[in-house]
Amino acid sequence: MYTISKKLKTTALILMTLGLVGIVYGFLTAPKTLEEVEAIIAASHHEGHNAETVKEDAKAVAMPAAKASHAEATHEEAVATKDTTAVAHDTLVAAVDTTKTEEVAVEKAATHHESAEELAKEKEEHAEHVLHQLQNKPWAALYVACIFFMLISLGVLAFYAIQQVAQAGWSPVLFRVMQAITAYLPVGSVIFFILLLVTGMHLFESNHLFAWMAKGITDKGSANYDEIIAGKSGYLNFAFWISRAAIFLLGWNLYRYISRKNCLAQDEANDDTFYKKNFKLSAGFLVFFIVSESIMAWDWIMSFDPHWFSTLFGWYVFASFFVSAITTISMVTLYLKSKGYLEHVNSSHIHDLSKFMFGFSVFWTYLWFSQFMLIWYANIPEEVTYFKTRIDVYTLPFWGAVVMNFVFPLLVLINTDFKRVAPIIVGAGVVILCGHYIDFFNMVMPATVGDQWFIGVSEISSVLFFLGLFIFVVFTALTKAPLTPKRNPFIEESKHFHY
Repeated sequence: MYTISKKLKTTALILMTLGLVGIVYGFLTAPKTLEEVEAIIAASHHEGHNAETVKEDAKAVAMPAAKASHAEATHEEAVATKDTTAVAHDTLVAAVDTTKTEEVAVEKAATHHESAEELAKEKEEHAEHVLHQLQNKPWAALYVACIFFMLISLGVLAFYAIQQVAQAGWSPVLFRVMQAITAYLPVGSVIFFILLLVTGMHLFESNHLFAWMAKGITDKGSANYDEIIAGKSGYLNFAFWISRAAIFLLGWNLYRYISRKNCLAQDEANDDTFYKKNFKLSAGFLVFFIVSESIMAWDWIMSFDPHWFSTLFGWYVFASFFVSAITTISMVTLYLKSKGYLEHVNSSHIHDLSKFMFGFSVFWTYLWFSQFMLIWYANIPEEVTYFKTRIDVYTLPFWGAVVMNFVFPLLVLINTDFKRVAPIIVGAGVVILCGHYIDFFNMVMPATVGDQWFIGVSEISSVLFFLGLFIFVVFTALTKAPLTPKRNPFIEESKHFHY
């Protein structure tokens, strides 16, 4: 039986504490009023234009004196050459045009007043928009970290179900590791569902994550009316949206609970009844998972950009969290091996996990390029805007994700020998997990915080909190059952798996 060390438990608790403090700090320091945002914008503009102002002042001081002298000489010459008739004519014209001049002045004043009002209104609207973005920042950071860790556990659950249905002979010695990682799914699901409820029910005025949830967005008489979103309101409405979320989360957790129960019962059984039950249950779950995963990706991520859609998006999200899940299995397994557990896990098992890490990194890249290339090449404005925003405003994380999720794994894990070397696998795993967190960051942040993004306290603290919670739940679950299944029909094959 595995026993969680005090050091690991303490580390997890410290991560959660630091993360929670940082999350609270992020919410408390977010701007609350338009005045605060206007001050931030003014300070930003002042810094940005300070250098330009200095240059303009220098030009004004250095203006050639000859120009002013020339203007003065010209004026004196014109006055000296005027005769009495011209002066009289000018006086008469001036008298006649006085009324017209006054009228023009009034019109200009009125136009200037209207322009000033319009400018003030535009500034106020911009400030309100920036306020919503800055208020969204801690919410979006919390959302990204929450969904990322929850989907890692879901990906492990799907991988476990695939092993069951495929009747794989190599993986049963890893089943307890997979089941422990999926133990986070109920915890993560509850937190995530609460976050969805808080967002959809507008319990906090600072939460503006989903644009299609804005008040009056589907009402024709409203100033916020959006025709495209109104056309999707039959699907994108809170009641239907939260109902789908409840069904998906309950379905995933129900399979997780029953399959683990059957797996533990199989250890004490005299036949393969519980194994066969799990086989049928896993086959049904995978059908449910394929459908629910695609819809989940539309509901919880793609709907941040309700004017945009991609038919590849469900697969793309799946590839991202699935390779993260396999990487997590590998890293937890290597940790347990380093502590003297999992004696039947050998380098061949690790090699297979590394092959999955490498293969699904390439699969993610294939989907990333397919989605990007087709949209970018077609250059349809309402589609290409999605990538244009990310390339222009999120340049570093956008291209950084490609390097971390494809270039690095390709260069490191393509070598067969490296797939068996623990330090290399752990290093590659850390990069892959960080890269796919950034991938989720790229999917969520542009639509929620716009150009107000940066990796700050809220983002780091959210990751720390959920990482600590994940470690605590997973390694506590490992202590609940023996690390090696006893009566799985393929357990002996798995123990002696070698190539």
